[in-house]
Parts: sequence; C-alpha cells; structure tokens
Amino acid sequence: MARPPFVDAHLHLWDRDGLRYPWLDEPDTAPIAATYTVAHHCAAAAAWNLVGAVHIDAGAHRDDGERETDWLNAVADAHGLPDAIIARVELDDPDVEALLARQAARPRVRGIRHLVNWHPDAVRQAYPRDLTIDPAWRRGFGLLADHALSYDFHGFPAQLAGLVEIAALHPSVPVIVNHLGLPIPGDGLDQWRTGVTALAAMPQVSIKLSGAGFIHAPFDPAAFADIVAEVIDLFGTRRVMVATNFPTDRLFATLDETLGAYEALLADRSDDERADLWGRNANRIYRLDLDL
Repeated sequence: MARPPFVDAHLHLWDRDGLRYPWLDEPDTAPIAATYTVAHHCAAAAAWNLVGAVHIDAGAHRDDGERETDWLNAVADAHGLPDAIIARVELDDPDVEALLARQAARPRVRGIRHLVNWHPDAVRQAYPRDLTIDPAWRRGFGLLADHALSYDFHGFPAQLAGLVEIAALHPSVPVIVNHLGLPIPGDGLDQWRTGVTALAAMPQVSIKLSGAGFIHAPFDPAAFADIVAEVIDLFGTRRVMVATNFPTDRLFATLDETLGAYEALLADRSDDERADLWGRNANRIYRLDLDL
C-alpha cells in the first residue's frame, strides 16, 4: 500500500542553546532533552513521505514565545520546514491583545497554543485552576478571531466542558484538540466522551491522532485502537489529522513505531480517506497551501 503524502500536524523543534525550556530540565524528560532539528526529524521520518509540518509551541519559557517564533521562521527559511507555526501566547496575560497582534504579524503563524493543563491531582497541573472557565482567559480566546488565529487545545478531559462552552461562543475560531483529548484511563473517560462528542458537533473543531503513548504504557496500539476508531466516528475523516508529537512521543516509542500504529489502525480506510487523514486535512485546517 503506497503511503500518502504526510503533513505532520504536530511537530516540536527545540534549540537548547538559544531558548529556555524549563520542562526539559526535569529528570523524566532527559531522554528527549537534547536539541531537536529539522534534520533530526526528516531523518526519523525518512520512510513516511513527509511533505510538510506544523510546529506547535514547544513549551519554551513564557518570556521566549516571540523569540521562538522568530527562530522557527529562520529555520523554515533555511530548511523549508515548518510550513506553519502555532505560537505561544498566554491568553490570560494582561497584554494579550498586543501579544496576539505581534505574533499574528510574523510569517507562518497560523494559530496559538496556550497549554492549559489542569487536573484534580495537583502533581499533574500546569496551572492551579482551570483556565477554560477563567474570565480573563476567555476574553483572550475571543480575541483570536480578530487576528484570524486558530487555537490548539492541550488539556485534560475535565476541561473539555469549558472548551465546549468557549468554542460555542466563538464559532469563527478554529479549534484543534491535541492528542486525542488525552483519554487517559482513570482520568474520566465519561467526561472525555461527553466532551469530544459535543466538540465534534461543532464544524470548526478538529482533532489529532497523536500522543497515544499517554493512553497506555508501554506503547501498545491495541490499547488505543478503540479510542482512535471512536474519534474518527465522531469527527469523520475530514477533521482528524495524523501527527507525530515528536520528539515528545519518543518517550513512548520510535517514530516508525508511532506512525506504524496509526497506519495499521487506518489501513481499512479508502485511499481518499487516508490522503485526508495523513496530509490533506492538516494542509486545509492549518492553511498551508501545499499542492497535495
């Protein structure tokens, strides 16, 4: 079976010499903490017909968000990837309007990610409160439409209800749910199912097949096969994107193992559907203008 053109809808690059990434200094991220470049990613994806990529905010220090965007644009100018940048802006920042305007004015910026993980277990919190229901954060979300920016959501199932509310209020803001919505066993699959079902009913919302290693350790495609099938049933094959989440997902499996799992789970789809899932959807949703 020929592999369709692959647009990696969720790539991270990091420059450990030029930018600060506090989370990569933690002991559990040591296996992926080294600088990761376009050359590294192209070598890892050599078998997968990689034709494009979307860079997602890589957790640089909050004060390095604009510097990260400038570095990525220089990388893209030199190497042809990434094709688009989902930049970091904290949507509850008092200066959010100016931050969004400056990021949106930079080349290749198509959207924003503000990683908002909140969990009842304080050890797993990026924030001590759920920002999806915070008035200041919601105001910042509403400003995305003014700059034609999308929003990439990374949060836990308990936060999907808040995302549903804000997405319904701003239907012109495309929302992309990262990592299957993190349907981690024990974290409220009922909440996850209710949330993704409501989101799937909104035409501006899409979702990524990525981060599956979070669902089950060790990495086991059988453990997330039903989740992948359920997500595609809900969103259809025009609003789902395959993505590597590399090098983060290297914590769970190699890139070949990661994409091989998705390939096996999507093998019964038509050639046209697989072309959408592997590349055409990301090209359309992130406005890359690639000839696919």
